[in-house]
Amino acid sequence: MSTFMAKKEEQKRRWFVIDANGQVLGKVAVKVANVLRGKVKPTFTAHVDTGDFVVVVNAEKVVLTGKKETNKQYMTYSQYPGGKKIRTPKQIRAEHPEKLIQHAVRGMIPKNRLGRQMITKMKVYAGPNHPHTAQQPEPLSI
Repeated sequence: MSTFMAKKEEQKRRWFVIDANGQVLGKVAVKVANVLRGKVKPTFTAHVDTGDFVVVVNAEKVVLTGKKETNKQYMTYSQYPGGKKIRTPKQIRAEHPEKLIQHAVRGMIPKNRLGRQMITKMKVYAGPNHPHTAQQPEPLSI
């Protein structure tokens, strides 16, 4: 008996669409990360990209529980003295609401070349419209 190893060339990529309207940010991020990695498939292999494409719509309407909207902090540093920027989810939502979901999902996938390739299969849109109707994405519930 030999262990099954999936091959990247043999993978059939499917497209899914997730509506984040009224959904909790963490639950959306977990579902997206699992689909991107391919953990929902029986052919999951840790070192091979077996995941599918995910389109997230209504990113601006995602919900954070408790006081996270004002108390949670995202910190970036530009490597220059005084280049530290601290922003709250409320500030990020005002400018780029899709970055909330991108940041949460990026933290849940591997931090290597494989993870960087997986994250390119995620498309996040602030509103309800997306340009991927030609791929016929299937709705995915959370």
